[in-house]
Amino acid sequence: MKTVVIIPARYASSRYPGKPLAALTLPDGRKTTLIEMTWNAAQQISGVDAVYVATDDARIADAAKGFGAKVIMTSQACENGTARCAEALTKLPEPPDLVINLQGDAPLTPPWFIEALMERMKTDASVSVATPVLRCDRQTFDNFVTDRKNGRVGGTTAIFDAQMKALYFSKEVLPFIDPGKVPDPIPVFHHVGVYAYRPEALKAYTETPVSTLETLEGLEQLRFLYNGTPMACVEVDARGRLFWELNNPEDVARIEAALEQAK
Repeated sequence: MKTVVIIPARYASSRYPGKPLAALTLPDGRKTTLIEMTWNAAQQISGVDAVYVATDDARIADAAKGFGAKVIMTSQACENGTARCAEALTKLPEPPDLVINLQGDAPLTPPWFIEALMERMKTDASVSVATPVLRCDRQTFDNFVTDRKNGRVGGTTAIFDAQMKALYFSKEVLPFIDPGKVPDPIPVFHHVGVYAYRPEALKAYTETPVSTLETLEGLEQLRFLYNGTPMACVEVDARGRLFWELNNPEDVARIEAALEQAK
């Protein structure tokens, strides 16, 4: 199965302008950008034929080419990472069997998260879109709750059925848990912002209208659910690592702390 990873990256983020070029400090003291960290994470995935950065911004393109990445220039009209991946797909030299969307703000994504998606797609031809979910540990759950209390939009939570088909995704902490009665294990699943698509699912995505839920939540994957495209949730294991995306400037310190913890 020919598989490509596309890293969609845009400069004009409303919550964090210029986010892909944000500087992070590695445990050895070196500075690197968010986009380079994510590209390096993609290099660790087994079974991938190529990795591309897809962007509409010359600054990101120049930075990516500077560390050796292949770059696909896409339109400023792409409203989200899935749409950017769909456009990039049309510009690939050869059509792949599987497209992985590794969003540019997720440098802590371990390779086995994505390998689990790839395996699910290889073994179940009925699945056209798959995404990882990770049960929250106490620290991650507290990060979610802290962000919401402080009016920040942090990570995304996922709700799924007994067959691991997605029911809903939200930037709220779902399901609701009484703060005084948080069970162990915590029944909140962090949605990892990675997707595996078959090419026909990406094409169909661009041909369906934006839904009200997608607009309200600001979550691109809700378009699939609203229009009846099932999404498979694949539960993954962090293996002791802390996973978090860079959504806000405050997340830089969280990611740097996670890198220090993992060294």
